[in-house]
Amino acid sequence: MRINFASAGRGLPVPELLFLCFFAYTAALSLVMNPISTGGIHPSILLILVAVYVFLTTAITTRWPATRWVFAYLRFGVVLTAYREMDWFTSPGKTRALENAWIVWDRGILAWLRPAIEAAGALFPSYLEICYAFVYGIGVFCVGTLIGIQYFAGVPAKLRDDRVDRWMTMYLAATLGTYALFPYFPSDPPRVIFPGMDSPGISTVFREFNLFLVGGYGIHSSVFPSAHVSSALAAGLGLLWVLPDRPRWGGGVIVYALSVAVATIYGRYHYAADAAGGIGMALLAALICRYWPSTASVISGPHSPGRQHGDSKSAHRPGRQPEDSNLPTEPRP
Repeated sequence: MRINFASAGRGLPVPELLFLCFFAYTAALSLVMNPISTGGIHPSILLILVAVYVFLTTAITTRWPATRWVFAYLRFGVVLTAYREMDWFTSPGKTRALENAWIVWDRGILAWLRPAIEAAGALFPSYLEICYAFVYGIGVFCVGTLIGIQYFAGVPAKLRDDRVDRWMTMYLAATLGTYALFPYFPSDPPRVIFPGMDSPGISTVFREFNLFLVGGYGIHSSVFPSAHVSSALAAGLGLLWVLPDRPRWGGGVIVYALSVAVATIYGRYHYAADAAGGIGMALLAALICRYWPSTASVISGPHSPGRQHGDSKSAHRPGRQPEDSNLPTEPRP
């Protein structure tokens, strides 16, 4: 089975390839670091299970292309599995050297950031906590938005699928890349290491909800880089990449992602260094996806959102190739 980097025809799409690479990496890492797994599942076993899932879904979507949008949503289940797996690599002997260095920077930032946020009462603290909570659904939101915009714009199914896969490639590159770094920066959030210190002066119901989530379902291996920030920012940059004719969507998500970065610092879910690291991971993923030869082909063609089917004269001029002729086509006999 060939690897289909364009993700618009047959083969193994790049998002599924990234899943295989990530779980192969954790299986190899388990040979060096002894993972603390539960339920008797070893990273190598998880790799096998993910590989079976990847090749089954690829076979199904190749046979029935109309099911691709369903499996696009199921990918987020695999992302959650990758996140939970990183808890197995929690270091038993953390020195706290990282946290002690990072907290010094935070205190300088919070000296002016916290009063500015709380100047209007609970308004901005509530907004930031809502932004933080919504990160868990930002991927689903972006895929739904991407599919919906293109469907109502009359974009052909193959081009729609191609753009969803390209967006997912950038999102996964940033998110899984962040997860992959966790074992090398063993650390805990400031609200745990420094309880009550520099905490928000205003508590809201949204903050209580977030504390419930991170307290019961978070992992303990690392907080650097921030996966909240990297995934949210990559989601916005990905929309800018695949929907160049609709920059407001990507720009809006980028503004939201920066709000998440502020929320992680203000709410003491992360250190400022974590947020900066998350931004760096998202930018790195965007650069790789944008300029890597296998993923950087032109994605805005005559059927891009914002153009009508009749407004594609340039694509049909004699002697000129259509703009999206770079998409995979069946080989001619």
